[in-house]
Amino acid sequence: MVDLNATLIAQIINFLLLVAILAKFAYKPLMQILEERQKRIASDLEKAAQEKENAEKFRQEYQNQLADARVQAQAIVEKATKQAEQEAQRQLQEVRAQIEREKKVAQEEIIREREKALAQLRGEVVSLSMAAAGKLIAKNMDSDVNAKLVSDFIDKLDERKIGGLSC
Repeated sequence: MVDLNATLIAQIINFLLLVAILAKFAYKPLMQILEERQKRIASDLEKAAQEKENAEKFRQEYQNQLADARVQAQAIVEKATKQAEQEAQRQLQEVRAQIEREKKVAQEEIIREREKALAQLRGEVVSLSMAAAGKLIAKNMDSDVNAKLVSDFIDKLDERKIGGLSC
C-alpha cells in the first residue's frame, strides 16, 4: 500500500494548491480566451455565410439585369430593323410615285408632240391638196369634178392612218 508520509501529504497539498491557483489564474482566463475565440469564429462563419448569401443575391441580380439588357437590346434591334424596313418602303413608294409622275409628264409630252405633228401634217396635206387641185384646175376646168376630187382626197386622208397616226 501507499505509505502516507509528510512529504506525500505536502506534495498532494502543493499539487492541489497549484491546481487551485492554475484554475483561478490560468484555466479561467484560458477558457475565457477559448470561449471568445469560439464566439469570434462562429461570428466570422456567420458573416461569411451572410456575405456568401449577399454575393449570390448580387450575382442573381446581375444575371437578371444582364437578361433584361439582352431583351432590351433585342427590342432595340427589332425596332431599328422595323424602322429601316418602313423607311425603305417609304422611299420605294416615293420613287414609284416620282416615276409615275415622270411617266405622266412624258405621256403628256408625247400627246402634245403627236397633236403638233398631226396639225403640221394636216397643214401640209392641205397645201399638197391645194397644189394638186391647182394643177388639176389648170388642166381641167371642170370645177365640180375638181372639188369632188379634193374632197374625196381629204376624206380618204382622214379615214386612213398616216404614218401610224390617225388624223
